[in-house]
Amino acid sequence: MKTITVELGARTYPIHIEAGLLGRAGEFIAPLAKGRRIAIVTDANLATHLATLQASLSAAGLESEAIVLAPGEGSKSWATLEMLCDRLLELGIERGDNVVALGGGVIGDLVGFACAILKRGCQFVQIPTSLLAQVDSSVGGKTAINTRAGKNLIGAFHQPAMVLIDPKVLDTLPIRELRAGYAEVVKYGLIDDLAFFEWCEANGAALLAGDLGLREYAIAHSVSAKARIVAADEHETNGTRALLNLGHTFGHALEAETGFSQALIHGEGVAAGCSLAFGFSAAQGLCSDEDAQRVAAHWRDAGLPDGLAAAGVDASGARLVDHMRHDKKMAAGTLPFLLARGIGGTYLDKTVDLTDVAAFLDAQAR
Repeated sequence: MKTITVELGARTYPIHIEAGLLGRAGEFIAPLAKGRRIAIVTDANLATHLATLQASLSAAGLESEAIVLAPGEGSKSWATLEMLCDRLLELGIERGDNVVALGGGVIGDLVGFACAILKRGCQFVQIPTSLLAQVDSSVGGKTAINTRAGKNLIGAFHQPAMVLIDPKVLDTLPIRELRAGYAEVVKYGLIDDLAFFEWCEANGAALLAGDLGLREYAIAHSVSAKARIVAADEHETNGTRALLNLGHTFGHALEAETGFSQALIHGEGVAAGCSLAFGFSAAQGLCSDEDAQRVAAHWRDAGLPDGLAAAGVDASGARLVDHMRHDKKMAAGTLPFLLARGIGGTYLDKTVDLTDVAAFLDAQAR
């Protein structure tokens, strides 16, 4: 087993990574549960994993109650949040209890936010079942729901008590979801780790094809990188954690344009967004065209969109920039961008003119 620690003082917590860990989850949750019944929140697509988890909890002497939600981004809503909070209160959840989030990023985000506000804060355990959630959203404590104004605009920082990652559960993940999660893996190389990006170029195809050893390595490497960044800047106040948003400003605009729907799922938006961030950086003379083309080529090799057309987006630069104006990172009319001086050379730029961004996007559409 690989264990990585997120160092946050009194709120420090472990991330355990091991193939088959879901079947042993009860051993790790029992010391936190203190004999109390466990509430599990999951979605309707994860019945097999839910059965495995409940059997594990039962073997550890714990009773459990499952709350099964509809799958998909639509569950990150006010209505579902209200229903979930009401149901957890009906179950008698106390501040010292741990709710288990069994699912991908949608479940993790929703459950984390519910636990952040329920009785002014109760605890939760993340058991991510998608690659994207395993390498990104389950770690770091960002929780949120979506609104008509945009994605993840209502939320809170609320760290989990523990994260349990079982790479074997990815065997049941649809290939599209696996590729979307892989975009977040590659992102760590693009941020500040050229050697890891090169590792992805050499091993990405085999990882996506099912090599368990490569998946475990990629997950552990990604989680270690995120844990280090979160420990240095938990609430995104000094600019370090902002680096994790590489590709997201462009990507969220593409997701907004497609209605936050299955037309373009989050990891696909991140891949296309990273390509656009590198393309814009090259257009501004910050990095070479070769680097931008190399990033785009890797997305194509992985079956991910490398820009506007591949993402299925046909919109003016002005319209996409208008989506960006709703970004939660907007401050005093300025939107910071993650740009790159090369692969592994990402930095935060607060001087970008949105008019230049719109012109760049219009050029990409031609």
